[in-house]
Amino acid sequence: MGRVSVTGVTEFVRLDVEGGVGTIRLDRPPMNAFNRQVQEELKAAAEEATRRADVRAVVVHGGEKVFAAGADIKEMAGLSYADMAPVARRLSACFGALSEVPKPTVAAITGYALGGGMEVALGCDRRVCGDNAKLGQPEILLGVIPGGGGTQRMARLIGPSRTKDLIFTGRMVGAQEALEIGLVDEVVPADEVYTAARRWAEQFVNGPAVALAAAKKAIDGGLDTDLRTGLDLEAELFAALFATDDRRIGMESFVANGPGKAEFTGR
Repeated sequence: MGRVSVTGVTEFVRLDVEGGVGTIRLDRPPMNAFNRQVQEELKAAAEEATRRADVRAVVVHGGEKVFAAGADIKEMAGLSYADMAPVARRLSACFGALSEVPKPTVAAITGYALGGGMEVALGCDRRVCGDNAKLGQPEILLGVIPGGGGTQRMARLIGPSRTKDLIFTGRMVGAQEALEIGLVDEVVPADEVYTAARRWAEQFVNGPAVALAAAKKAIDGGLDTDLRTGLDLEAELFAALFATDDRRIGMESFVANGPGKAEFTGR
């Protein structure tokens, strides 16, 4: 397994690459709280995963006991409006960094995923959690609201009514309720979380990387606009794929051998 440096410092976040899957590991014991340094290291790791051709899918993992319990409140407690106003968008960009990775991404959640931790998970394409997981956006209990994308990504995922329930109350939900309301996609025993998340990611390692990126861009971009504009975006991306090697390989393989046998190059 190869380790890559992020921003020259890997004190709390690292990107490990093995077999085409990049694992972004959060490692700031005991709860992986996101101070400013962790936020920036996370963004740098996401950007590195985007650039690296040997990373075809990404797993975000906080370890065996906890995903991430949110922002570092001790660091934020002394900040004023004047302090926060200039950096609030940067906070959102760091917590949402995984949403910008043009490759399949999955959050492997054990234990708590709260506040900023929940927002990082929401920025992924899929969420796998352990049966011991507790998820939520408890910011309201601190007199604030989610500031790293929680109000927007959660509402798009599970709808405004359920999102308001979770954000207004600040309550945590367990794994089964999270699955039932669509907040996570799969629940497995806690000690199988990383394996299950990696298994999902591995199916894309030899896939058509450009088409996967286009699919992600079409889906996410379409959610941010009206139907007509979304359809135009889809058509543009669809046509552009006819300039790729993978489109030629995929169609020639289908004609010669049937579906599911193409050996894509990722170009």
